Amino acid sequence: MAKRNYLVEGGSGTGKSSVCRELRKRGYQAVDGDNELAYAGDPDTGERVEVHNHYNHIWDVAKVREIAADTTNEIAFFCGGSRNFTKFLDVFDQVIVLDVDTETLKQRLVAREADDWGGNDEEKEFIVRLHATRDGVPPGTVIDTTARSLGEVVDAIFDAIR
Repeated sequence: MAKRNYLVEGGSGTGKSSVCRELRKRGYQAVDGDNELAYAGDPDTGERVEVHNHYNHIWDVAKVREIAADTTNEIAFFCGGSRNFTKFLDVFDQVIVLDVDTETLKQRLVAREADDWGGNDEEKEFIVRLHATRDGVPPGTVIDTTARSLGEVVDAIFDAIR
């Protein structure tokens, strides 16, 4: 691959969607994986399933590979979480993992709309449990988003990929 591809991952509420929007505002190719690549499927086979939950929130592997192989842009960022990340980690030059402290996470979850993931009490509790275990988050360069503005977080991402 001629261009560089980066995965911006992390648990719910760590700032992946906000980072994606900010990267786009700065003129970078940024793919919102949760909205542009995700579907309900079996993480091992990719086969679609009827029920959408955390454990079968996966990305279209062929589409990830297609976008990553496109050399039109120098840099591409893929932002979001996927339970089948092991199927495509090889296309990324680096994985950036956003993290946040538990109190800040809880504050961010309070602001979620009822129809968003984490918008009801049961999902909020589940997200806090996942945060404590880091279950489903790939290894990578960790950036703490707790006490940073969005601009500072994106600047830290650029510092990390240099």
